[in-house]
Amino acid sequence: MRKSKGYNNRTRRLFRVHPRKKGIGSLRYLLLDFEEGEKVSIIINPSVHKGRPHRRFQGKTGTVLKKQGNAYVVRIKDGNQYKQIVALPQHLRKSNE
Repeated sequence: MRKSKGYNNRTRRLFRVHPRKKGIGSLRYLLLDFEEGEKVSIIINPSVHKGRPHRRFQGKTGTVLKKQGNAYVVRIKDGNQYKQIVALPQHLRKSNE
């Protein structure tokens, strides 16, 4: 049988959560508002499946371009080109950079 190449392929260690941080997350990440031009880091919350960016963008830093419904459009440099990602605020954190 051929190996699966699905969307969540090889993410067991990538989306792992420390045992003390398991359970219902705080509402703080749902209520965050980001302004246009603000730097954000993509930290994927594995318990929320909706609005999750692709696993290759885990840990990347980008700039918020606009708000689209409940989600945000983030511009990220991937190699030599820029990409736009639509992600919910549960998967975004304010960047320290």
